[in-house]
Amino acid sequence: RDSYLHILLDLEKPSDVLECQSCQIGEGKFHCLTCSRDQTLCHPCIVKTHQCLPFHKVQEWTGKCFEDKSLEELGIVWYMGHGGQPCPFSEDPQAWEDVPLDAEAGSVPMETFASSTTTSTLTIIHSTGVFLHNVVWCGCPGAKHQQHLQLLKARLFPASITRPQTAFTFEVLDHFLIDALECKTSASSFFEKIRRMTNHSFPGTVPNRYRELMRVSRLWRDLMSRKCFGFGHDTREKPGEGDLAWFCPSCPQPGINIPDNWQDNWLISQRFVVDGNFTAQHMTMKKPQLDISLSDGLGYMVKDREYQTHLSLAVESKERSSCSNHRAINTANISRSNLRATGVGATACARHGCFVPHSIVDFQKGERHMNIDYSICNALNYHSAGIDSSLIIYDVGCQWSINFLQRISPTARSMSHAHRQEVLDDHMRDSNWKKIVGISKHFNHVYQKLCLTLKILAKTLLTKYKRALKGVDETKSPFDELAWSLNPGKILMWEIDEKKAVEERGEYLDIYQLQINKAPTMAEIRLKLTESENDDDKHPGTVSWLITGINLEDLQDALRANIRQLPNDATSAQKASIEEKRQRLAARIAKFHETADAMTAGMDLDIGTVHSDDPRFCRTDNDGNEWVEVSDEEISEDIDEEILTEEMGIWMPSSSSQHNRLTLGLGPLQAEELELRKGQANDCLENLRMALGHKALIYRQYFRSADSTWAGTRSKQEARRCQLKIDKYVRSYQRARSAMQRLGMEEATLGSIYREILPTELSIDKEVTEENRFGQGSDRLAWFWRVNNGNECQEDAWMDEFYRVNWLKAKARWSRWQEELSLVRHEMGWTINWFKYHQKEWNRRWQQATRPGHQAYAYQQVLMWGRFAQDAEKAFNGCGYVP
Repeated sequence: RDSYLHILLDLEKPSDVLECQSCQIGEGKFHCLTCSRDQTLCHPCIVKTHQCLPFHKVQEWTGKCFEDKSLEELGIVWYMGHGGQPCPFSEDPQAWEDVPLDAEAGSVPMETFASSTTTSTLTIIHSTGVFLHNVVWCGCPGAKHQQHLQLLKARLFPASITRPQTAFTFEVLDHFLIDALECKTSASSFFEKIRRMTNHSFPGTVPNRYRELMRVSRLWRDLMSRKCFGFGHDTREKPGEGDLAWFCPSCPQPGINIPDNWQDNWLISQRFVVDGNFTAQHMTMKKPQLDISLSDGLGYMVKDREYQTHLSLAVESKERSSCSNHRAINTANISRSNLRATGVGATACARHGCFVPHSIVDFQKGERHMNIDYSICNALNYHSAGIDSSLIIYDVGCQWSINFLQRISPTARSMSHAHRQEVLDDHMRDSNWKKIVGISKHFNHVYQKLCLTLKILAKTLLTKYKRALKGVDETKSPFDELAWSLNPGKILMWEIDEKKAVEERGEYLDIYQLQINKAPTMAEIRLKLTESENDDDKHPGTVSWLITGINLEDLQDALRANIRQLPNDATSAQKASIEEKRQRLAARIAKFHETADAMTAGMDLDIGTVHSDDPRFCRTDNDGNEWVEVSDEEISEDIDEEILTEEMGIWMPSSSSQHNRLTLGLGPLQAEELELRKGQANDCLENLRMALGHKALIYRQYFRSADSTWAGTRSKQEARRCQLKIDKYVRSYQRARSAMQRLGMEEATLGSIYREILPTELSIDKEVTEENRFGQGSDRLAWFWRVNNGNECQEDAWMDEFYRVNWLKAKARWSRWQEELSLVRHEMGWTINWFKYHQKEWNRRWQQATRPGHQAYAYQQVLMWGRFAQDAEKAFNGCGYVP
């Protein structure tokens, strides 16, 4: 650090060589802070070396320190109109005389002086500071009133036309526009930065040209836009609505990037997304009549007069939104007198995010339908001749779409301000440009802006292409496997329904929703079995007895869960309560076994089954220091209110081996228990789905939106209770599945219908609770949302319905990925065609141009757009893009 500081301070003194390091004659007391070489020069040499470097900062050694010295004070003169040389018609006869230097006398070349009648002092703002310069205007005939044009030829933009006294370099104007776009720098802050760079200690002594910067930057922005879009060449053609704006190269545009026979391509459709921004407000002007627009309606903002006419004729509906949390609709009638605009509404292409030219509107009282109607109608009419299919994505589309066609006024149908419009246009133009070619560090040249080519756009399309390929592969295999396992006759019926839904849409799309409420419950199975209980080979009351045994298993599980709630320092009262329940449950189990003896005529039965709980599903509802009393109602719900002991084995047919059941003649009892266990499993899966949905609802609507600590705590407690119920249903399902396995259910059925439940499958994935959520492209339902097997449900309406919906959704996912793959390939071709279209347009301008500068710029654009097309073809090679 000290070494660095010493070197930095040593640079504040002149070099040890006293004489000029250029001519070796004069005294070297001047040095330049901008030049890279560390040398001191004499007065004539510093002037000579900086004749073409007007924006360098020079300092003079006073004997004790360096002091700033302007080039104007050194006598440098800037000649206008002849490439920096004096005008042949100069009023100064000595301007062209070759007078020798007298270094010792400190004289300077005579060409640095001019007659006082032709010299002016000009304030020039550059990106490194504010400079004063002596300027000699061109004296050619007819040039007296063209001083502003002479400045332009010297790459200086005049602040006025008649008598320019201030000018801005092209570089500083480019820097200001980029600072405004990237850093959101205001004109005031930007010019204050320039003043501090000129004189950091006394910035107030630097001329303030903030107002001139505001005016000149608008002119510069407008000129650069017109130059970039070819209206410097097509001077006979004036820019129309949206002609000074970039649009998406990958979206279909008839006459630009799609073939002539595009009408046969179903993929060609307009896809737009609409939204509002309430932060882009605009204050009411005191004197709006003084505001002059340079590009009204030529960029992304709509033309103001036609828009105001539309608003005066349109009728806005006053209904409040029927949806929750729709700020856009619920604040539509709020007026703010101090704001001319409360925000803006924008329409962009839905697939690539590019703003649609001439479709951005101002809001007056929030996001009203009449505002959005105008934006959408303009977007639908932009480069869309013949396209009659469109998709509008809008967060309040449910409200906006109501009576849309009835709201459109005649002016909105025909579809054919000022600084704010231009700034917003510039920001949106820059946003679209970044999406097309990426961000370049050199924005002062259009060619340099494009030299980094279309890497971001190509990368985006290639990423979509790879994702589509993966999506097709991941969805085709599950769909084929599902279709192979189902009844072909039913698939044929579903295909007919699907075709009708695609054609008719509307209510026919309900085929993708479940049509039956739920699977058969244990109560329904119990009723069915009880009705057939009077068969000769069955004993009356066996179904009721089997259900009692299943209920006792559930009561044991509930008691074990209650015991897990006990803290380590449980009180005597808590322990006594558990012990009493154990004793009562033991008595009920004993009574159950007495009934079993009667049912089996005193047969020698095996030991009852003792269930052990899976530790993965044995959570507690306390933090280890507080016991949460679980009420009988919460534990047993619709089973029994009393809770007894937990460790006794309960004998049921599933407790015996297959051999013993056959030996003892328990076949009918075994069949009844198997059916009841299926009902138990179905009930558990149904309750599990409900509990998962309830938990998702708590997290989405209560926990995440809690506005107080109390509400958040209550939501957490409710979510914990849901989790306890989820674990309880999983444990009950595990007991049912284990019993079905012991009762001889086929492994294929267990593996396809009643599978094992894993903890990872119990996450809140919202598969059924939010069927219309975003991002279902490659989703698969967790298995327990589908309870049966398609091969065994020919007469099961419930499972038939489940498989119908799953087949339709699996096919829809696969079809959508196929469409995505086809669409991306077409977008690649449309992008290449878009670049070739612009290359062709600039080639036409090049051939028609008559001025050398126009020809050079046009051909530069021809090469640039041609390079874009070549790079795009190279990037998309092998992807099967459609030309």
